[in-house]
Amino acid sequence: MKRAVFVAGGATFGFFLSRARATEFEAIVGMFRLTDLHLFGVIGVAIATAALGLALLRRTATHAWSGEPLRFARKPYHRAVFAGGVLFGIGWALSGACPGTALTQLGEGKAYALATVAGILVGTWAQRRVSALRASAQGA
Repeated sequence: MKRAVFVAGGATFGFFLSRARATEFEAIVGMFRLTDLHLFGVIGVAIATAALGLALLRRTATHAWSGEPLRFARKPYHRAVFAGGVLFGIGWALSGACPGTALTQLGEGKAYALATVAGILVGTWAQRRVSALRASAQGA
């Protein structure tokens, strides 16, 4: 049942991304060139919705589906976060997609999204590999 809820949520999210034109390369380029600003509005609404949802979760002391209480702790800052953000932005600008929009592009039948998804998977693998190597070097 949980899996069906997550699939339905992902499909709904993808539908709204598609309707907002967040999967169109021209809209992404227009956003970065500051010639088409509607995606800034989409992102702003997403941030406001997430902020409201998190505020409600904090106030109501909601539990996860596992029964554990939700914990909202700040994550420590690492220098690699900045480099990762820059790399993410470069990939977004070059491909016209972030992870959510790349999967939505696949759902829309845009074959070029396969390259973006492959890059996301390789990047995720590389990050995990580098993190594991660093952890083993620090522990040795």
